[in-house]
Amino acid sequence: MSTEVKALTPANDPAFENVWDEIVWRGLVHVSTDAEALRALLSGGPITYYCGFDPTAASLHLGHLVQLLTLRRLQLAGHKPLGLVGGSTGLIGDPRPTAERTLNSRETVAEWVDRLRGQIERYLSFEGDNAARMVNNLDWTAPLSAIDFLREIGKHYRVGTMLKKDAVSARLNSDAGISYTEFSYQILQGLDFLELYRQYGCVLQTGGSDQWGNLTSGTDLIHRVEGESVHAIGTPLITNSDGTKFGKSEGNAIWIDGELTSPFAFYQFWLSTADADVVERLKVFTFLTRAEIEEYAALVETEPFRRAAQKRLALEVSTLVHGDEATAAVIAATEALFGQGDLTTLDAGTLRSALAELPNVRAENPVPVAQALVDTGLVGSLSEARRAIAQGGVSVDGLKVTEDGHLITGSLPGGVSVLRRGKKTLAGVFVG
Repeated sequence: MSTEVKALTPANDPAFENVWDEIVWRGLVHVSTDAEALRALLSGGPITYYCGFDPTAASLHLGHLVQLLTLRRLQLAGHKPLGLVGGSTGLIGDPRPTAERTLNSRETVAEWVDRLRGQIERYLSFEGDNAARMVNNLDWTAPLSAIDFLREIGKHYRVGTMLKKDAVSARLNSDAGISYTEFSYQILQGLDFLELYRQYGCVLQTGGSDQWGNLTSGTDLIHRVEGESVHAIGTPLITNSDGTKFGKSEGNAIWIDGELTSPFAFYQFWLSTADADVVERLKVFTFLTRAEIEEYAALVETEPFRRAAQKRLALEVSTLVHGDEATAAVIAATEALFGQGDLTTLDAGTLRSALAELPNVRAENPVPVAQALVDTGLVGSLSEARRAIAQGGVSVDGLKVTEDGHLITGSLPGGVSVLRRGKKTLAGVFVG
């Protein structure tokens, strides 16, 4: 398999008879309403389906990317997506397992609605017979009075059933308890599905399996109010093979906004995927076919040192999220940093963001290389720095350094320098 590859244009795998069969093979169906009914529904004429995203942060993260790509896969099969941004539910937030959410201001939520809408729109097509549509649940909840909400929607819910929802029961058993505000969240999400069913004939909702109680809130409400059966699919929560939570490192999410997680850091995240996880990641996060993924699975077994699967994964997902140009710049930076390219030809912004992810030091004036080795943590002392230099194991911007007083001037694009000890231990020096 050639290492010179380009990212795919998103398309479903024609080897599958039905998009349902493909998403099941990709491991995207953890729980669902009637599977046979869903298979028949998705193999017929176009249906309208939706997924909701609450603006509880300024960006979506990798957990949301599962939903965005699921929306895209169903649209590629001919179905009509609705991308919902929760202008009203975002003012509350769905219940977390341990504590109440901090409520954000209306102005902040409105700003985040706009940001998330722009992110979601990148993954959908707004042209053709199955063009996507964006909706905001504030449009139908804002005009609704409290009395109308209780009379027309609240009366269809039974408290006993609501108490059994996982998110609610977890909070009831915690020291924090749960407020009526967050307790009522599932009713608001059920109302969303009902409104979309009435306005657009929407018959399917997708979401994370941890949202299953909220997903079925909508299916149950439509059945009670309209007497119709609609469907829900809960995708699995992605975890690493060692059981750790996917997409988080020391509590920091991997955001799809390049200002919050740089394209370089994003690419490196995928590139560092463990062998035990990479095949499943290819299934969930790329549009590679089953045959292509099976080839990469074989390479993981026979030539794991080449990390071909990880490189393809990083290429595909980075291109989907950040585009061809940014991904090409990141790959060039990665290769140059590890001795396979010319550092001086790199884009200044990409190089600076790459070095910001490494141990680094910032200096107003040129700094002696020995001191920079200490300041960046590549060595523990000046004497150790001098020994490393004397042994020929230190370079600056790709050139070996022989004098410990050599000044690092930040001569690369963006006023930076790359400090290397040995073959693979790198640090950045920002000068000026």
